[in-house]
Formats: sequence, C-alpha cells, structure tokens
Amino acid sequence: MSKSLNEILSTFNGNKSELIPILQDIQSNIGYLPEDAIIKVSKFTQVPESEIYGVATFYTQFRFLPVGKKHIMVCKGTACHVKGAPQIIEGIERHLDIKEGEVTFDLEYSLESVGCLGCCALAPCAMINEEVESNLTLKDVKKIFSRMKNNSNK
Repeated sequence: MSKSLNEILSTFNGNKSELIPILQDIQSNIGYLPEDAIIKVSKFTQVPESEIYGVATFYTQFRFLPVGKKHIMVCKGTACHVKGAPQIIEGIERHLDIKEGEVTFDLEYSLESVGCLGCCALAPCAMINEEVESNLTLKDVKKIFSRMKNNSNK
C-alpha cells in the first residue's frame, strides 16, 4: 500500500540534505513527482521549487508524469542501438500512437528509452515493467502487444 504525501514527509526532518531521499520516497509511493508534491516539499524543506525542479530534472530516475500500468523501457545502449533499438521504438510508438516519453490516454502504456538495461547479449531488448523482452524485431512488437492484450482479458 502506498503512503500519502503527509505520511512520507512525516518520516523526515525537513532538512535540505533530505531532498533526494524525500523525492525518491514520493516517487516510490506515488509513481511520479506531481506538482502539488513539489510545492509541499518546497514548504517542508524551505528549498525553492525551482531548486527542487533543478535537482529532480538532473537525475533521470525522477519523472513528472505518471507511467502507464505497463511501462515499456527500450534500451538504447550501443549493442541495442546497433541491432535496431531505434526501429523498435518507432514500431512501439506507431502501435501505441504515442511518442517516447509519453503515456497512452488510458494510462495503460508508457514508453521511454534508457541508456542500458544490462542485457547486451540479448540486444535489442526492452523491459515491460519487470519482464525483459530480448532479441526484438518489429514482428515481435506486435506479438508482445497481442500477448499482453490476451493476458489482460483473462
């Protein structure tokens, strides 16, 4: 069960040095950093909102939009890039009718590229939530979405 913003903040002292752990805890519980959370953290820590945004945009772990129920991360590391990751991303974008970094209207899917998933021998690869999809081709993209649709209908 996720904690509310007030519960999260109650575990901290409000020191500026706690900013990153506070943001991590919020994202861990809420899934992203909503604007109202940034405002509340600013008041709690006495750190200007602009500075909080500066910190949060510096680190790629933080996001300002919710992710879909099925969050797709496509590796763009060297091995994956060379073996066709850009085409895989384009295929997923066409299939979902969203661009990289976006979420579908129904919040079912989100798409992002990442620097490396650590699966170079399986290139090109992607991760959907916690499941790795390896040696991807454009045909696999359609099969993956069909499989996910069939699994959600059960």
